Amino acid sequence: MRVGAHVSIAGGVDNAVENELDVGGNCGQIFTHSPQVWQDPNIGEEEAAAFRDGTAEHLDGPWVIHSSYLVNLCTPKDDLREKSVDSMQKEVDAADQLDLSYVNVHLGAHTGAGVQQGLDNAVSALDELDIPDGVTVLVESDAGSGTKLGGEFEHLAYVVEESAHDLDVCLDTAHMFAAGYDLSSADAVHDTLTEFDDVVGVEHLKCVHLNDSKHECGTNKDEHAHIGEGLIGEEGMDAFVNHDLIVDNDVPLVVETPHEDGRGFEWNIDKVRELRAGT
Repeated sequence: MRVGAHVSIAGGVDNAVENELDVGGNCGQIFTHSPQVWQDPNIGEEEAAAFRDGTAEHLDGPWVIHSSYLVNLCTPKDDLREKSVDSMQKEVDAADQLDLSYVNVHLGAHTGAGVQQGLDNAVSALDELDIPDGVTVLVESDAGSGTKLGGEFEHLAYVVEESAHDLDVCLDTAHMFAAGYDLSSADAVHDTLTEFDDVVGVEHLKCVHLNDSKHECGTNKDEHAHIGEGLIGEEGMDAFVNHDLIVDNDVPLVVETPHEDGRGFEWNIDKVRELRAGT
């Protein structure tokens, strides 16, 4: 089972390997810089080599880079589009430097341009990237608040199908739930994952952000809870991590759960393994 967490790179990207091991993960996710600012990764070759060596020696993988929160691929604004494409290019280049498989990105918001125009903007922005061999961009599902796109499986399918690149998908359970895809029971999980397979195709599912939700299904509110302790709940989380489409395809699970109530990533990773082992 591949399960890990989004860990810090403070002090150097190579420290992410030890941070992942400390919480019991065997795969994981990182930011290459603060996600709230426009900033280049600036990873030194020595620390990149240490990251590659540490990963090869200690982890199963994969690693995912999560792009900056400022990136907006759907935007109709030329200056923001240019910054977004530039930022994404630097992230896929960093992934290549780190010998890392995936760069994860939200589609962003169309801010009044309309859904179809926003999706077309995202496709054309992604198509501007020069993506190195061995690196794949993952389009992440969204909670769907405001004019943000990616809350519907059809949005993800359109971008994957229309792009000139071979794109894949990352599903976030809290985002899916917030967007209106029920995951709170075994039947709901089966129906939702079957719909995803029908609309997008499970062959495109390369990572899951496994998070419970502090808010009800369909509220478009994105706030994560400990695994099994939110409104998705233990039954839903159990059904999700043990569903055939997840297990048979060995989909990596990355928690982005809160640090509260005296519990952090380690507790949540242990909980995921407990749920899988309980079948």
